[in-house]
Amino acid sequence: MLDEKITKELRKIVGDKNYLDTSEDLMNYSYDAFVPEARPEAVLLPLTTEQVSDIMKVAHREEIPVTPRGAGTNISGGSVPMRGGVVLAFTRMNRILEIKKEDRLAVVQPGVINAELQAEVEKRSLFYPPDPASMSVCTMGGNVAENAGGPRGVKYGVTRDYILGLTVVLPEGQIIRVGGRTAKNVTGIDLVGFFTGSEGTLGIITEITCKLLPKPEANQTMQAIFHDLDLAGKTVAKIMEEGMLPVALELMDSVVINLVEDSAHIGLPREAEGVLLIMMDGPQESVKLQVENIAQLCRDQGAAEVRIAKTPEEENALWFARRSAFGVMARSRPNCIVEDVTVPVSKVPTMVREIVAIARKYELVIGVLAHAGDGNMHPLLLTDEREKDEWERTQNAIRDIVLKAAELGGTLSGEHGIGMAKNQFLDLVMDKETRRFMGKIKKAVDPKRILNPGKFV
Repeated sequence: MLDEKITKELRKIVGDKNYLDTSEDLMNYSYDAFVPEARPEAVLLPLTTEQVSDIMKVAHREEIPVTPRGAGTNISGGSVPMRGGVVLAFTRMNRILEIKKEDRLAVVQPGVINAELQAEVEKRSLFYPPDPASMSVCTMGGNVAENAGGPRGVKYGVTRDYILGLTVVLPEGQIIRVGGRTAKNVTGIDLVGFFTGSEGTLGIITEITCKLLPKPEANQTMQAIFHDLDLAGKTVAKIMEEGMLPVALELMDSVVINLVEDSAHIGLPREAEGVLLIMMDGPQESVKLQVENIAQLCRDQGAAEVRIAKTPEEENALWFARRSAFGVMARSRPNCIVEDVTVPVSKVPTMVREIVAIARKYELVIGVLAHAGDGNMHPLLLTDEREKDEWERTQNAIRDIVLKAAELGGTLSGEHGIGMAKNQFLDLVMDKETRRFMGKIKKAVDPKRILNPGKFV
């Protein structure tokens, strides 16, 4: 427990209203959407980089574990305070500090909500592409720490592709600024990349400079309906093989389709075994031609029907189905485990078949959801941890999914991170020397191992 002297020192740094230690507050910060929970001893809500620095100086001196936290949407246990200590929650560092149109950049604090940044830059005809499914609640600091992706990753890439500079507080309290404000920057080691995706284990991000793009003139979404899930998977690989480049190329199977339709009643095709949700963007005439070409390819590959959104309302309805899938499925059973593995796009059909086979093998309900255009698979395992046999089968199914992804040349996570969910599987995709090297980095940067302990490093 934190003694009275330390508590008083930390309270003085952030102020009484930004220091939380009631039982209810501690419970609120003891979990994310991953199953295990662990309570911190206090929650601090800093307002400035300097406050974070002062907190870390105390934490380093007293060897207090510190877990940085955004909105807790990582679903890999990354923001769970496994060794107690304090949680640094960035709810109140939530300002957009600058949007510079001529330089195509924005400067934000870590607590800024992704969707709010997108809305603000679009008012200036600019575009911030990374769009996690949780974009309406997830924070920019968390996005950087997890290197978050999203449906638009097929064409535009992931968070790391849009980070120009960072302000970071190191475990001993030093403040450093890495990167800058220019599109090109090869001055020294790429420390922006060093911290992006490090899951809060190497430093605490307190300011982010993001690259922006011109907003595309037009976009259009279509829905391709298949009565054979395997054909849907093969169509994904065919679209990419033909050199077409959608903004987004999403896959949903019948389990996901029907559960979403049960909840939302938006006209999803219940009879479908698989649905592809495809978005194109660019100049108006180009989009029209691209949509026609992909629609025809889908028909040639066996699509029973292709529906093209004609209005913004129709387009929003199609994307609502995709973005609400996790929430809907999570309400259908006591536990919904969202897996996150990535395979080469050519292996998407194989991975889809394997997930279906694993569901049958373990007699589980597993929905197939995927950012299929970049091979990022999100099987949704519906289960109940209170049922011992079912929970054991669920863990075996997760193991088999991860093993198959690795066997196909894939990796453990495309965007949710390793956290504490996948430590046991790291040896499948990473040799011992690589892991040892990561350990050396951690030891050099955080010798007392106080920053987000108990996670993948």
